[in-house]
Formats: sequence, C-alpha cells, structure tokens
Amino acid sequence: MKTTGSLYQQAPLLDYKEKIKEGTFMSKVLIVGGGAAGMMAGVHAARNGHEVHILEKNEKLGKKLYITGKGRCNVTNNCDTEELFPAVMQNPKFLYSAFYSWNSQDVMGFFEELGVPLKVERGGRVFPESDHSSDIIRGLERALKKAGAEIHLHTEVKKLVEENGAVTGVVLKDGSFLSGDSVIVATGGFSYQATGSTGDGYRLAREMGHTITEIEPSLVPLHTEEEYIPKLQGLSLKNVALTVKCGKKTIYQDFGEMMFTHFGVTGPMILSASAHVGKWLKKGECKGYLDLKPALTKEQLDTRVLREFEAGQNKQFKNVIIVLFPSSLTPVMLKIGGISPEKPIHEISREERLRFGALVKAFPFTINGFGEFKEAVITRGGVSVKEINPATMESKKIQDLYFVGEVLDLDAVTGGYNLQIAWSTAYLAAMAVCGE
Repeated sequence: MKTTGSLYQQAPLLDYKEKIKEGTFMSKVLIVGGGAAGMMAGVHAARNGHEVHILEKNEKLGKKLYITGKGRCNVTNNCDTEELFPAVMQNPKFLYSAFYSWNSQDVMGFFEELGVPLKVERGGRVFPESDHSSDIIRGLERALKKAGAEIHLHTEVKKLVEENGAVTGVVLKDGSFLSGDSVIVATGGFSYQATGSTGDGYRLAREMGHTITEIEPSLVPLHTEEEYIPKLQGLSLKNVALTVKCGKKTIYQDFGEMMFTHFGVTGPMILSASAHVGKWLKKGECKGYLDLKPALTKEQLDTRVLREFEAGQNKQFKNVIIVLFPSSLTPVMLKIGGISPEKPIHEISREERLRFGALVKAFPFTINGFGEFKEAVITRGGVSVKEINPATMESKKIQDLYFVGEVLDLDAVTGGYNLQIAWSTAYLAAMAVCGE
C-alpha cells in the first residue's frame, strides 16, 4: 500500500500490478478523504475490481477516527435497523437504502472478519475489544492493502473537474490533474478542525453547484447561566436522568452520565441533548433538569429523607444531607434548597422537606448556548440531501460524483450512529461505482 504523495507510482502488490498489466480494472475511482467513510468506500470499491486512489491531505489515515469515543471508537450501535432512524436528527428517511443495505450487523461482521474483535456496552454501543480506535484504523488499512487500493498521504484536493455534466477528475494543491472515472467526496465536516475537517468538502460541492445547508456544531457541551454550575466543575454524575424543556415543550429525555464544567455541562447524555436544542436556542433559552435519584419515586425519596431527618432530629440541616450527595454537590444543594444550612432538623416543616425533595428530582440549570466547532463531535448541516440520490449517494447534478459521510446534511445522537451513517453511505457509493 502506497503511503506517499505520488499519484503515479504503482502499489507494490502483485495482484494490483497484474490488473494494471492486463487492463482488468473496471474503472478508476478517486476518493477525497481518508477518514471512516473514505476508507470504507475504498475497501469495497477495490474489492470489486476498481483502481482505487485515496487522496488524504493529512500525514496518516483516520486522524479524526483515532480520537472518536475518547480514543476508543464507538464503531456502531448494536440495534435493529429500524432503531437506527430515530437516532438520526437530520433527514433520517434519506438513509433508508443506506441503512438497510449495510446495517450495524453488517458493520460488526465486517470488522470481526478483519480481525478486530468487538464488544457491546451499555445502550448497544459497540467498541473494539481492545478499547483502542487504532485497531479499527489498522483493520481498514489492512483491508485496503489486501484489496490493492493506493493511499496518497499529504495529497490535498483543491478542485473537482467536470466536463459535459460528469466529473472527470481532480486538481491537486500542487496544480497537477488526476483523472478518474468517478469521484467520492468523503472529506468529513467542520468539527475537530485540527484533524483536517476544515470544510473542504462543502467548498468542492458548492463549486459543483450543490447547495450547502447551514453549518452548525453538534454533539457539543452546553453552556449554562447559573453561577452555581461552575462551582461543580469536574463533578461527574452517573445514572442520573435528564429532561430538557424549551418553553412548555419537553424536547429531550435521557438517562446516563454527565459532568459539570467551568462553563456548563457535558458528557454523553448532554452531547446527545445538544443535537436537539440547537434550533430551540435560536428562539431563546432552554431549561435542563437533572433527576439526581431516578431510582426513587418522589414518595420513596421523601421516605428516605424523612428517615435521615428522624435519625438526626437535633442536628443542623447541613450535617444531615451530606449522606445524600457527593461532597462537592452538597454546598450547592444547601444554597438553592430553600432551607437554612444551620436550621435544626426538628424545625423543618413538611412543606420545606417536600420542596427540597422536588429539587433533588429536578435539579435546574438554564441552557443559554453551546460549544464551538472545536468542541463539536460532528457537524450539523452539509451537502443538501435533496440533491443526492439516496440509493447510490451520487450527485443529481454531476454524473459520477458521490458524497458520503459527515459532508452530507446528516447527523445523529451519540451511541455509534454517526459512524454508522459514514459506513452505510460509503458502502452504497462503492456499490454504485461498481454497478451493483
């Protein structure tokens, strides 16, 4: 497998050389971008007898893939195909062919066959057994090498070239032209720009006459208004329930893990919530509520609190509730709980106790903004799917031009769904190039 910037050297694989000599390649496929979608498309196109060139501007493949899932790589979600669609925030119906052609079970089988054992965790999240995203990347690299695909690192595409309504190749940063029978754009979005996701695909698509929908960061930490939230910085809570309301409408509910920061809240549950609140924040603030004791009903919680009160009748309130919360949370609960910290337990009324219990079941914070692209896991918006054939990922405007992965106006919540979009759309494009 070549890893140089040269476009005209043959990969040192016997079967690849023989195909060149015999002229048995079906066609020449150029893939712009060597991330998740680009590599997957490359594997399938090369396996089906095409001359495949992956053009990657970075020094290595899968740079963003390497850091996904905190370096563990949440490969997909182990769910039934129909369960994938509710997780998609933008244009889920567009993915019908993609998901049913190459679903999460197909993806899991694919990586297992590549020698990358997987495991399933809470919520159906699938990870490599090793917890190392590098194993996913190496598996794809091995598959590309075995199939005879050629990799060109430090190779940046500056322009797509079309003639008579069909793509004919690309112009590179150095000004050279590389011809191709088809081009698959797999450049990613605008998030984690340090990994090379700098919006190149949007520019390339726009130059070809495509519409780019509004670009926004998604799966990002949320900013909050209350002054007590920064005091909880670093506190991580597991097994809590989250409800987000915008006006009177409940727009998101979840159960899981979150963490407080110096500017607001983050964590898996919060990131997924951010995918829902974006459009609402344009209209005004949203309210978040944490159920700190979701395993208990209001009545059960009151019984628990009452038991602690009865055991400490002559103690001050602040010295009794410490058993209920993490140490860093207790001062905040005292501040906003409506009961004086020094108040003796025997002087606390039933109404005060119930009001405090209600706070435990609905700890409030006001959402007034969200993180920037540099913090975003994915990008919301992209190439309008109205201009893409959902059965092939081919452009409706330019023949033999395909778009896959995050560059499209597709995004989902956390849990492996965004990578599934990348794998599925890449597979469809590769099959379309192959005439399948």
